Amino acid sequence: MKAKAIGKVSKAVIPVAGLGTRFLPVTKAVAKEMIPIIDKPMIHYIVEEAVASGIEDIVLVTSRHKNEIQRYFDYNAELEDRLMNSGKADLAAGLKAIAESCNIICAYQKEPAGLGHAVGCARPVIGDHPFAVLLGDDLIDAPVPCTRQLMDVFEERGTSVVGVMEVPLADVSKYGIVGGTSLDERTLKIDRMVEKPKPDEAPSRFAIPGRYVVDPAIFRHISETRPGKGGEIQFTDALAALAQDEGLLSYRFDGNRYDTGDRLGYLEATLVFGLRRPELRDGLIRLMKSHLPS
Repeated sequence: MKAKAIGKVSKAVIPVAGLGTRFLPVTKAVAKEMIPIIDKPMIHYIVEEAVASGIEDIVLVTSRHKNEIQRYFDYNAELEDRLMNSGKADLAAGLKAIAESCNIICAYQKEPAGLGHAVGCARPVIGDHPFAVLLGDDLIDAPVPCTRQLMDVFEERGTSVVGVMEVPLADVSKYGIVGGTSLDERTLKIDRMVEKPKPDEAPSRFAIPGRYVVDPAIFRHISETRPGKGGEIQFTDALAALAQDEGLLSYRFDGNRYDTGDRLGYLEATLVFGLRRPELRDGLIRLMKSHLPS
């Protein structure tokens, strides 16, 4: 029996169980998602996007070795009291706000069996509700949160939707690429999904960077997806099955995406967000100019 979506989207899944090998050696001791952009860890920005989109319950799919993420979003009464007693009420309030922003629920992925498997681990918490999926490697800076844009499409059309961005033809081999029938200038009805195609085999230049809003029927397709390379269950394979059965849309979101799972993308995001901070902007510009070749 197919799962039936109940109500509006108020839940999200954020997979954070990965090993973060592209950031070794620091990720030997620190979860990749806890590496800061300025003074907030990457995962903070992802959770902020979900909360700003109207998400109330967030499922962090994690591993037993990454409890620092859960601790970050929990209360720290001792630290808050010390800040209050030392006259740093604003800092104390900021820490408390992190813990109060939403309900954080942890689900554990006992083995690294792929993104599809990770999302499937959230099924006992999500149940028969539609939900968003946000990947922690992708920071999307947008006037309207990217997840909110996809939620609006889902709630208007009643069909699962993935966020896409247009990339240069030379870069299509780095992404999952969608193809299908155009419904409007931003929306596509997907009939093909190709993982990292060659440029001459790509169905379009629309790439999926890591934002989804899906019907709970996706769980059935995940359970029916056979492991692929490395014994991993690919989320893309489950989405392709969902597209054929229940239907799937893509939506070209408005916003700028930074691949913070890549070292250069991480540095770019750090610079962009640093330049927006009034207390850092002038000093950062001076530093960059001082290191440029004369």
